[in-house]
Amino acid sequence: MLNLSRGLWLRGLALAALVGSSGAAFAQSAPAPSREHFAPKGWEGSYHGLHYSPVVKVGDRVIVSGIPAMEGADDEARARWVFEQLEAHLRSAGASLADVVELQSFHVAADHAEFRRRMDPVLKVHREFFKDHYPAWTAVATPGLFSKDASFELRAEAVIGSGSRPKAEIAKPAGP
Repeated sequence: MLNLSRGLWLRGLALAALVGSSGAAFAQSAPAPSREHFAPKGWEGSYHGLHYSPVVKVGDRVIVSGIPAMEGADDEARARWVFEQLEAHLRSAGASLADVVELQSFHVAADHAEFRRRMDPVLKVHREFFKDHYPAWTAVATPGLFSKDASFELRAEAVIGSGSRPKAEIAKPAGP
């Protein structure tokens, strides 16, 4: 009986070693996702001069670095320019606005009241570009940005193809 138990124990140990080693071999043979760097026309200096990638694509995930609101006559025009630039950045990696799953925005503001005022034109333009199936969004007030004259900066993450079949079953709240 002792020999039989010991034999079963050794077989179990051998089987565990075999499964463990084949799992490790599988993990080692699975290819790592590719990592590609992109810079839309006009943004090449970010990569070569400032040493950051405006857009990085890893597999089907696209990460867009912060785009500072630098062009436009007023806050609404600057916001529109930023969202247009976001479209161009996404396109450079094969994604679209429909594929955006997360936004982060950073707004220059001294206090909460100024932050809310600065958000109004951005919210208006956001509604023009994201009509439904909205991405997650975190907006942060800050005393300053790297681009001195920018009123805000927007970064994004997208998953290529995720916008082809979005689903949102979120009930509308009851009226006031």
